[in-house]
Amino acid sequence: MKPAKTFKQQARVAEKTAEVTADEFVSRQMKALATGFRAQAKVLKKKKKKGR
Repeated sequence: MKPAKTFKQQARVAEKTAEVTADEFVSRQMKALATGFRAQAKVLKKKKKKGR
């Protein structure tokens, strides 16, 4: 699997975990993690386009 796609998948998993967890702190942390994964995917995709 391509790295950007992997980061996007991890973001989806983190968001799902944030939705189902009862702990508010953990939920916020998982949402932040998802945001970070999406940002990393965006950077990788941008670098790939720039390299072409």
